[in-house]
Amino acid sequence: MSLAAQGIDTGDTAWLLAATALVLLMTPGLALFYGGMVRTKSVLNMLMMSFVSIALVTVVWLAAGYSLAFGDDTFGGLIGNLKHAGMSGLGPDSVHGTVPTLLFATFQLTFAIITAALISGAIADRTKFGAWLVFVPVWALLVYVPVAHWVWGPGGWVLDKLGALDFAGGLPVEITSGASGLALALVLGPRLGFKKDAMRPHNLPMVVLGAGLLWFGWFGFNAGSALGANGLAAAAFLNTLAAGCTGLLGWLFVEQKRDGHPTTLGAASGAVAGLVAITPSCGSVSLLGALVVGLAAGVVCSYAVGWKFRLNYDDSLDVVGVHLVGGVIGTLLIGVFAVKEMTGGTEGLLYGGGLTQLGKQLVAVVAVGAYAFLVTYGIGKLIDKVLGFRADEEHEHTGLDLTVHAETAYDHGVLGHGAPVGASSVPSAQKVKSQA
Repeated sequence: MSLAAQGIDTGDTAWLLAATALVLLMTPGLALFYGGMVRTKSVLNMLMMSFVSIALVTVVWLAAGYSLAFGDDTFGGLIGNLKHAGMSGLGPDSVHGTVPTLLFATFQLTFAIITAALISGAIADRTKFGAWLVFVPVWALLVYVPVAHWVWGPGGWVLDKLGALDFAGGLPVEITSGASGLALALVLGPRLGFKKDAMRPHNLPMVVLGAGLLWFGWFGFNAGSALGANGLAAAAFLNTLAAGCTGLLGWLFVEQKRDGHPTTLGAASGAVAGLVAITPSCGSVSLLGALVVGLAAGVVCSYAVGWKFRLNYDDSLDVVGVHLVGGVIGTLLIGVFAVKEMTGGTEGLLYGGGLTQLGKQLVAVVAVGAYAFLVTYGIGKLIDKVLGFRADEEHEHTGLDLTVHAETAYDHGVLGHGAPVGASSVPSAQKVKSQA
């Protein structure tokens, strides 16, 4: 065994292997969550946008993304180098902390994958699949990779120079995906029938199943970010569970008070909102702080998803209302609820730390959100000009499953949306006779 390999802790490695698998599972979970929320005519397209992101981001990450995100800083805390492009120089004995570097790189890859997939929810039902195939790798390199370096990479300015805290991805994952989703929603414009036609989720059991898989995977997402089988991982694990619960209850409370009905969709969305908010703060706040963070996200995000109707941007599946708003809440509240027992020294406003850390968190939120929005808007506009980003009106009306993938999720449709326009869901007598 080499000297490097002797530095590998088998317990930490075993936990991070499991956590990596859990985070990867979140993308299929997201596919089900999103797939259940759209109408039947575009279910498969929604699933495909998540699944294809796994392949696209993986190729980009291995080619250059990991090296640029986690390589040594080369430009004032903004980006890493290409020393490990193609995973060059990273053998099985290479160590990051107490785990193999290849495992650390794979763990971080799963974060990049789901961040790209999250954006698809903001532009559901109306996106050219070919344009999405171009957007994802370009976006991963130009938006996700730099932000990941700022927050987690060696010499990154958000952590090393500013001193803002983000344990598991409020900035690179949640705020980045939410701001990017808003940018693309503005580039593509609203769906046909937005604010006029009913666009209800077609399969709520699928939504709840997807939310359950996301919650399950989130334990790897947050507790895995401790990079070890230790007490910090355990605290992050418990904080994640607690915030998901209070997020769910907070959303249902608002629905009951506002609408008179606590809904299944609200329960699933509230849990996700709480999980989003605790992502940056799970390694910084106490259990009490986690409960408050989750509750705040559940309540605020339940109102935020309605902003699109007032401001006239069509965030199809509430990426802005849940991920951007929830990410902002969780990142900012570190400056209020951080405790030194978790952070190793930094304290929030309520624990004697004053406004200093809150100010740092605010600067990070504004900088990351603005960068992600502006660069994504530019990428989206360029792709729209060259390839066209919006699906043809006829394709959107008929449904992207049939027009793009030549498939349908259901033979006879659900809630009246399954059969494509101009086609019968039941074979004609002539067809039956000819088949016989």
